[in-house]
Formats: sequence, C-alpha cells, structure tokens
Amino acid sequence: MPLDASRNSLVLPILGFLGERPAHAYDLATRLQERYAHLTATRSTVTTLLKSLHRAGLVDAREPGKVGNRPPRTEYVLTGPGIACFRAKVESGLRDTPVASVDFALAVACLGSLPADRAVALLTARAERLTGEQAALPAGSAAMAELGTLEHGYWHGLVAAELEWIAALVRRIRSAELDWAA
Repeated sequence: MPLDASRNSLVLPILGFLGERPAHAYDLATRLQERYAHLTATRSTVTTLLKSLHRAGLVDAREPGKVGNRPPRTEYVLTGPGIACFRAKVESGLRDTPVASVDFALAVACLGSLPADRAVALLTARAERLTGEQAALPAGSAAMAELGTLEHGYWHGLVAAELEWIAALVRRIRSAELDWAA
C-alpha cells in the first residue's frame, strides 16, 4: 500500500460506495469484491483505508451498532471534503492516468457521478493527451528485427484501442444514447 493511503486505487470506489449509502468495512469489502473482482480488497485493507480516510476528514465514523447477533460494526459516512475528494479523484482518473490503467477503469466506473458535459470534456482532454502520447511513441526501427520491438506495437495498439473506445463513449454521451442520471 502506498505510504499515502489516499493514493490507493481502492479509495475511489470506497468513496463512491459511501456516496451511495453509509457502510461498514465488511459491507464495503464485499461490494468491492463483487464489482471489482480484479482488485485485491480484503476487509483488513478496507478497514485500514477507512481509518486513514477518517483521520483525513473524508469520512465520519458512526458509533458501532449491533444488528441481530452480529458483532458491532462501525459505519462510515462520506463528509463534504470526502465528496470533493471523490469528484477530484474521478476527474483526475479520467484525465491524468496512464493508458489501460486500473485507475482509469475505476474512474470510468464513476463517470455517471459527473454532469454529462463535464464527462465529455474530461474524456476529450484525455483523448487529446493520448493522441499526443501516441505520436511520440517509437514506431520501431528498420534496423532492428520486429521481434526486438514488439512492445512498440503493443503500446500503439493499447493507445489506439482506448482512443477508439473514448470516441465511441463520447458519441454515446452526446447523442443521449446513455441514460445519464448525474
């Protein structure tokens, strides 16, 4: 885990889930595992992150409550600064993350939390940045055998696929094909 827990990729979906409703660590860990099976989200990691987010003032902890014969669990709720942090993380994830990154995918999962025009602006800015990065990628060298430069083709393919996906998503948002609830 990064020394700065707020940089952990799980923080964005945790804040997003807390924006939907208050929850305890066990509930959050379960929801993370269900929705993001590709991420490692143990209950202890979620608990550690929640405590860090609480110390930072991004979430409030409610007194532990007991439901039935279950052990008491502290429930967390998003604060005003937590909402601002969530929005900033979504925007940064859409705009600034590397191509094909988990952080971009997590930001895309939260895209509907933004107004449609803001989402389009951020995705368009990302596409412009990636187009510049793609132009700067080495094309390979005629002096080297293709086998020695396969990674160049791989990166060109990743960037091209993401650019194509972003363009299609922007078209769907602009045409109102997506039911935008933000």
